[in-house]
Amino acid sequence: MYKKDFEIRWSDVDGNGHLANSAYLNFMSHTRVGFLNENGFSMKTLIDHGIGPVVFSEQIYYFKESFLSQTLTVTLGVSGLSDDGMFFKFEHNFYNQKGNHVATCDILGAWMNLKTRGLMALPEHLKELVMEFPKSPNFKRLTKEDTRKSGKVPKDLNL
Repeated sequence: MYKKDFEIRWSDVDGNGHLANSAYLNFMSHTRVGFLNENGFSMKTLIDHGIGPVVFSEQIYYFKESFLSQTLTVTLGVSGLSDDGMFFKFEHNFYNQKGNHVATCDILGAWMNLKTRGLMALPEHLKELVMEFPKSPNFKRLTKEDTRKSGKVPKDLNL
């Protein structure tokens, strides 16, 4: 399991004095970038291959409040991958300095071709790296159908 520690700063709290929703997203993003860098997916590697990660959904569950000057540990576990490496699911967990579980988030995403702006399977050597990612206990193989389970579909505004 990958871990990263964060001190809650003044700019991370909201009007209620606790960690803002946007700060959770920023901490998770920072954790994912660190994880990817350490597992062969540096920004240079992604640019060289013309690919980038795209997030489809983030489902956050909050259990306890977190406050200014507290330290949080954010973990990342890979909870899903498709056979071609196109789709991924990450699980983030947040723990306070006492080890209390304060929040969890499931993130579903895919890899995108930065030229065509379409989804893409990973090149073979990157797929091999992805398949070696440490997996969470609830890991599962993902299919395209798994990305549609929410039932949410676009509904354009008729102007």
